[in-house]
Amino acid sequence: MSQLATRRLPQLAQYRTDAVTRHLCAGAHLDEDFAREVDIELTGDRLNAIGLTLGIDLIALARHARAAVRRIDVRDRVLTWICAVCVWAAVPVLLYAAAAGPAGLGYAAGLAIVLGYGSAWWLVHRTESEARGAALAVEHGSDRAAGLAPPVEPEAERRLLEQKKANVVPYTASAERTNPFVGSGSKLKEMVWQPIDVSRPADDPAGGGKLAIKPFDAIDLHTFVAREMENIAGLKGLRARNRLYVIGNHVPYVTELLPDRLGMPRSQIPKQLVQAGLVQSGAGMRTYLSLERAGEGGRAIVSMHLRARLQHPSLTWEVSAYGIPPLQARFDRVNQLPVDGFERWWSLVSYATGATLSLLLGAPRRVSRRSSEQRRRARTLEKWRREIDKRHLLYDYGAADSIRERVSDWKQLGFSERTDSQDFLQRLQQGVLIATERFLKDHHVDTSSYDQAQQVINTHTYNFQGDIHGPGNYGQGGIINGPGAGPGGHPSGGGQGPSHP
Repeated sequence: MSQLATRRLPQLAQYRTDAVTRHLCAGAHLDEDFAREVDIELTGDRLNAIGLTLGIDLIALARHARAAVRRIDVRDRVLTWICAVCVWAAVPVLLYAAAAGPAGLGYAAGLAIVLGYGSAWWLVHRTESEARGAALAVEHGSDRAAGLAPPVEPEAERRLLEQKKANVVPYTASAERTNPFVGSGSKLKEMVWQPIDVSRPADDPAGGGKLAIKPFDAIDLHTFVAREMENIAGLKGLRARNRLYVIGNHVPYVTELLPDRLGMPRSQIPKQLVQAGLVQSGAGMRTYLSLERAGEGGRAIVSMHLRARLQHPSLTWEVSAYGIPPLQARFDRVNQLPVDGFERWWSLVSYATGATLSLLLGAPRRVSRRSSEQRRRARTLEKWRREIDKRHLLYDYGAADSIRERVSDWKQLGFSERTDSQDFLQRLQQGVLIATERFLKDHHVDTSSYDQAQQVINTHTYNFQGDIHGPGNYGQGGIINGPGAGPGGHPSGGGQGPSHP
């Protein structure tokens, strides 16, 4: 044993622990639509809760998305200015050409092309070069991803920091029927384990009768499992947290969760409220112990949501297993970019030459469209806030999904992620059983009923391929594409809420 403990082996290359965060930050610099979606969702004014996003540094992602959006906005504003200058300059140019004849017309046209198109080409080239440089820096750099981009608003960063340790998750009412664990990905299995009789005291090992059962409740059991699971299951880095899951249109019933009905819900509430959801569930409110484990580099994530149903004389475990596959293939673009030399120079020149004309001519329309969309979002929010304030509308504040879910793809699931994730889930199941047995023995409960239930529970297996029966899922052989529903809310009583409130 001592020889094994002192054995020296070479260190193999490892995935970076923040690989997914860096991939997404790099993707924000290379994908305008994704950058704008992230910027609006994480830092914009809204009513709906932000979906639980596992395995991602949201502050870093928000910073890089904002930097990418600002870079593109500056480019399009300057391109719009170039268009305007070209239009205003057209009148004197034409007058000069009319006076100078055909030769003057050719000279004037050439000058306009050189000045207008040349300026636009240089701007497009520089902007793309900066975007690629930022993407490569965050993907391959040694500094923390969050330190490679300027901060966003302090209030937004504070909110995102709280989101990292969220102990409450508001989810939209429509998800209650399909996927209440918003942010955990696709459902793999849901079940209620075999009941265990906890009313019979254990035999006194010293002889002479029975031991007195030590009183306990669901809070004690959840606390014990959360504390012991990492060591019992042998899963280093396991994250265990009790969370209160609340249906979106029931959020106003918890003042600490929604101190302002015209704002978005908080992501952290007093611990006592979370514990209260264990002892007795509220209206549309239940507390679960969420066990989350990320695979190598965070490429795939599994989670198991447990709820102890302790109703004398029996105990049952409600168990839901969920999984998130790796990122979509489009986020691998950063690893396909030429890094230096002639290839990088030629790639940028080719891009600028092919994209400049369309970007130049479309710049005024894009600037106008973004302004219109911003005003539309503001009007939509103002409308819902007026309805909530004046008509006391019961609004659905719940999240419909999360960024991590939307950018995942089951088609990218490899053999390693699949087998590792199945191992994690089996270890979690076995760990819960072992922890439950130890807890019952510590409280002097006869575990003979547990032994019988364990034989049934151990037959449950997990297939890390997603839920092929869920609405909107499609594919073959159990492989599905990740959920694609966008964020939004639905006020009770009909009508759809804003897309990004």
